[in-house]
Amino acid sequence: MKNTPLTGFNHLLQGMKMLMQPGLRKYTLVPLAINFVVFIVIGWIGYAQFGGLLNSLLPEESWLSFLRWILWPLFALSLLLVTFYTFTTIANLIAAPFNSRLSAKVEELLTGNRPPDSRLTIRQLILPTILSELRKLSYFLIRALPLLLLFLIPGVNLIAPFLWLLFSAWFLSIEYADYPMGNHGLTFQSQHQRLKSFRMTALGFGGGVTLLMMVPLLNFVAMPAAVIGATRLWCEHNREA
Repeated sequence: MKNTPLTGFNHLLQGMKMLMQPGLRKYTLVPLAINFVVFIVIGWIGYAQFGGLLNSLLPEESWLSFLRWILWPLFALSLLLVTFYTFTTIANLIAAPFNSRLSAKVEELLTGNRPPDSRLTIRQLILPTILSELRKLSYFLIRALPLLLLFLIPGVNLIAPFLWLLFSAWFLSIEYADYPMGNHGLTFQSQHQRLKSFRMTALGFGGGVTLLMMVPLLNFVAMPAAVIGATRLWCEHNREA
């Protein structure tokens, strides 16, 4: 497997193509439905609260009301980031057991073999997959908070957006690679080491997921497509290892 960003991005594209493949449809329906509902609910809450937040901070009758036109884009961007990561976290937390089953089925179709944990029921998968999601969330928060502070440092804030996008791509590769690797019993530390061995491919994959999640309508299929793409990536890496 070539260790390039394009290779990782291509696995995501192949994941999108496989979404409606016979044998996978019933495994993708629940993640798709969860993605749709969570996005609509969080988006509606964010939109509903935005105007109230702006009015409370800068009332129209305030002498600083002219700043509304300056701060509005900043507030909108901040809200978009908060909505994006809140949506990603909640959707993956709810859908984790179903994503594990989807990944197992994809691996079976690609290799003819079922991963060791694929015989667990949804009920048996709930606790371990949720604990795994919380572990990934703690990994994200420990690194995301210092990165956000870079936006406040003059000069450094010029490169902060690029560092943030790079970290987002890396984290999303960790997020979705966990499903096929977790089905094989790999710990978080082991998964991390595996991804480091093809870091550029992982970054290309995660960057593609980031882009897909920000495109209207396509963001609804981002989660199951990423699960399938990550499983394809794992199967190819595991075959060549």
